[in-house]
Amino acid sequence: THLFEPMFTCHLATFVQVVIIGLDSAGKSTLLAQLLTGQMVKTSPTVGFNVGNLDVDKKTSLTVWDVGGQENMRPNWKYYLDDCKALVFVVDSTDRARMAEAQKALKKVLSDERLKGVPLMVLANKKDLPNSMTIREVSTQLDLPSYSPDREWEIQACSGLKGLGLQQAFMSVSKMIKKS
Repeated sequence: THLFEPMFTCHLATFVQVVIIGLDSAGKSTLLAQLLTGQMVKTSPTVGFNVGNLDVDKKTSLTVWDVGGQENMRPNWKYYLDDCKALVFVVDSTDRARMAEAQKALKKVLSDERLKGVPLMVLANKKDLPNSMTIREVSTQLDLPSYSPDREWEIQACSGLKGLGLQQAFMSVSKMIKKS
């Protein structure tokens, strides 16, 4: 079963595919639930995916896929990359011990030919918790500067639980898609 059933509306919006990935426990499903419902939702580890439509503005609606991040699920990420117009990579900014693993997972997925030129938004989640890393630290740990100039990327701090920074992040994702 999926947390979010797609909500199809009748206005003339363009549906654009956005894929959210990241390691397990990064907060992807919590973040998507907050974005779509504006409420804190209790989530459990995603087996498979969640999907929902996010209206960014009157003309743009993003179909957002949140794909499970457990190690045994990561090989399946590739099945969600067809027609992907932006990749959102979520990291738990309090989990320093797994940043190398996150960097490796990100590099692997970005090496997929279908993501060539696709913009990347990194969300440093759990900013509301003490001891979270700065976006500069996360950026360095993930080696984001190495992706320039071949790929447009941005990093933003957020809290999936409280909704902080999510609207702004997805407005930026929409702008990056329009530019690419």
